[in-house]
Amino acid sequence: MRGKIHVRRTAFVFARMSRVLLISPHVAIPFFCRPNSTLSLTSILKLLAEENGKMREKTLTMDTLNPQVKAVEYAVRGPIVTKAGDIERGLQQGQKHPFTEVIKANIGDSHAMGQKPITFLRQVVALCSFPELLNSSSFPEDAKQRARRILQGCGGQSLGSYSASQGVDCIRQDVAVYIEQRDKGVPADWDNIYLTTGASDGIVSILKMLVSGQGRSRSGVMIPIPQYPLYSAAISELEAVQINYYLDEDNCWALDINELHRAYQAAKEHCHPRVICIINPGNPTGQVQSRKCIEDVLHFAYEENLFVMSDEVYQDNVYSPDLQFHSFKKVLYEMGPEYFNTVELASFHSTSKGYSGECGFRGGYMEVLNLDLEVKAQLVKLLSVRLCPPVSGQAAMDVIVNPPLPHEPSYLQFHKEKSAVLGALAEKAQVTEQTLNTVPGIKCNPVQGAMYAFPRIFIPPRAVEESLGMSPDMMYCLRLLEETGICLVPGSGFGQREGTYHFRMTILPTTEKLKVLLEKLRDFHIKFLKEYASLEEPKR
Repeated sequence: MRGKIHVRRTAFVFARMSRVLLISPHVAIPFFCRPNSTLSLTSILKLLAEENGKMREKTLTMDTLNPQVKAVEYAVRGPIVTKAGDIERGLQQGQKHPFTEVIKANIGDSHAMGQKPITFLRQVVALCSFPELLNSSSFPEDAKQRARRILQGCGGQSLGSYSASQGVDCIRQDVAVYIEQRDKGVPADWDNIYLTTGASDGIVSILKMLVSGQGRSRSGVMIPIPQYPLYSAAISELEAVQINYYLDEDNCWALDINELHRAYQAAKEHCHPRVICIINPGNPTGQVQSRKCIEDVLHFAYEENLFVMSDEVYQDNVYSPDLQFHSFKKVLYEMGPEYFNTVELASFHSTSKGYSGECGFRGGYMEVLNLDLEVKAQLVKLLSVRLCPPVSGQAAMDVIVNPPLPHEPSYLQFHKEKSAVLGALAEKAQVTEQTLNTVPGIKCNPVQGAMYAFPRIFIPPRAVEESLGMSPDMMYCLRLLEETGICLVPGSGFGQREGTYHFRMTILPTTEKLKVLLEKLRDFHIKFLKEYASLEEPKR
């Protein structure tokens, strides 16, 4: 070999004319190149493959991929969001669009939308992460006390150690105290508390425990429609049977007991219904279920021997002054011991929502009631496979369930910050509902809670015909993105009654940016209707 090969990153540079490409001390390929020419690693691998006859076939292809993975869909980060990212990068590189920024209202990521962290929470997590700060006078004593207590519960008094699979004991104890206070004295046993990687981890873990059987005995999971796509995705991945029950859009997305019976009876023909899932306050629908609705669900679950999964991550996000959050556990307790001591119930909470919006910490918990003792041991085993949830997320969860008390130095600032976040969300919920309802062809129910609006949109028949194989509301949202820079999620990604169309948008952007979003949306929708020669209102 006369040419000298230099490796610079993934390129091979030839200093002089070479007749042989040296791949390794044992592999050489006859090759001619110009002086100082460059070959990519991909080109070299192709040459090597040609020399050896053919390219090695890949083990993992779309044909060999687990079909349950292909069946998973997650609209919140689906193709519209991918397209938004491409447009955003294009804007940064100087590409021209009829707008100057992409406004992402597709996901409930509070801090990404500009919400400031709660000071006390960050102080406690910072102290836990870097204990040397415990000697600093810059941190209040109540934050230091909580950090010391958490660290004492960690192996080696370090946040970097594994915790028990169920979570740090003292944090689980704090969660139990929080639940008991929230539910006005309903007893809570910290042995029933499991800390999780966000609420999603707990939800999927419980579903894994519940899914079994084959054919008509396969487990069926009742979920609300519209639903949060985590549920449909997990059901697909686990090869369970999805049982849809429709929320009543004409009654502010209330839960109708007659619809539960309809869905259950229909499902019994082809599966074994074993679990019912409820999201309260609702995602994507933003409703707050009444106590009567919750009683109906629990009575139904009791009669049909169903496991109840209650997703309550938005329990702090209630904006309508005449409504309040009722936990499923508290209502179950008030229905009497016959219910409270028998109905299996898992409820979920998270650091990601509420007033803190700490999505990135991936903190959460679940409380599981009335689990068979042997099954409980199996749950612990299952959770042990992932070792433990992020301990920093556990620390963040502890602050949410154990905030400053009125006599402590951090209370006033904490209360001010919490009230400001929830007050701003309440204002934006009202602005969103009122503005959308002024637009011809859009009808939005009151945003009673959570962080989203899920308005119904009228799409003219000709636009439906021209949607070219995609769902009409997907086409609508794609055009909205391309023409205005607004990124929303089509209602088809959450489920909706046939013949109806929706989109989900968060109310998280700043008030100023939200008003810009709503104004652009109004102009786009009117233009869209005119383009298809109709200003007809949808049937209501």
